[in-house]
Amino acid sequence: MTTNLPFQITLKFIISSFASLVVITLFFITRTDFSSSSFQPSPENTLRISSSSPGTKSLNQKPVNCGKIPPSLADTLIHYAASSVTPQQTLSEISVTKKVLDKKSPCNFLVFGLGHDSLMWASLNHGGRTIFLEEDESWIRQISKKFPSLESYHVRYDTKVRDAAALMAEARDREECVRVTTDLRVSKCVLALKGLPEMVYEVEWDLIMVDAPTGYHEEAPGRMAAIYTAAMIARRRKKGETTAVFVHDVDRKVEDEFSMAFLCKDYMTEQQGRLRGFTVPSHRNYGVSEGKLCP
Repeated sequence: MTTNLPFQITLKFIISSFASLVVITLFFITRTDFSSSSFQPSPENTLRISSSSPGTKSLNQKPVNCGKIPPSLADTLIHYAASSVTPQQTLSEISVTKKVLDKKSPCNFLVFGLGHDSLMWASLNHGGRTIFLEEDESWIRQISKKFPSLESYHVRYDTKVRDAAALMAEARDREECVRVTTDLRVSKCVLALKGLPEMVYEVEWDLIMVDAPTGYHEEAPGRMAAIYTAAMIARRRKKGETTAVFVHDVDRKVEDEFSMAFLCKDYMTEQQGRLRGFTVPSHRNYGVSEGKLCP
């Protein structure tokens, strides 16, 4: 009986050698064609292995400029995350003013009232100037200790809600109450707030929020003077400028009637819930009558 063993061994050796040669050849071809110098991956969608952390994949994107958020914004995030007290306005009401701030900020923002939402307003106007006018001195001290970054000032009001109708009748058509050229600090109009901090009269305010003083009972000061003063500040801006003015709690008679009378129905731009917004043009513009508050 004959055997083919030597032939089988020889064939296996040849096949094995050929296979090894193919693998070695492919290896060198691959190294040549796909070297790092000749292959440039698309930076948009490519995952690569980080040289500093072998085996960890990271997106090949442009480096992000990492920096600390301002301390005031950090305080705001922590405060509202840990607080069970919510702002006086609803989410839908807040969103109306936020849309304006998205366009205008950083800007000059004047707020009648210092409340649980004050830190939020100052943060939404980050980089701008936000000041708060408050009737309660003890509340100012309390808030100032907690949030020293807020700029607030005490304001005294001489009006009463029970006198709102009489004040409206006296001020609506009186020449001294519709004359835009008169400085509010020396105005003879019964509704003009004359004792505010100097910067209130001197700064060009882009946005004004009237959410104070107290107005829910007859002996409260009410917002008659605040609404009128906000309206005249807006009208006294330099030519060509407009001011966004918001009045909160317009479900109440005083806020409803005084906002429509002095901020004007024709200047009203939006109402959401109890918040009503107006865009008031400068009455220093040519063509706007000196003796007329509304178009």
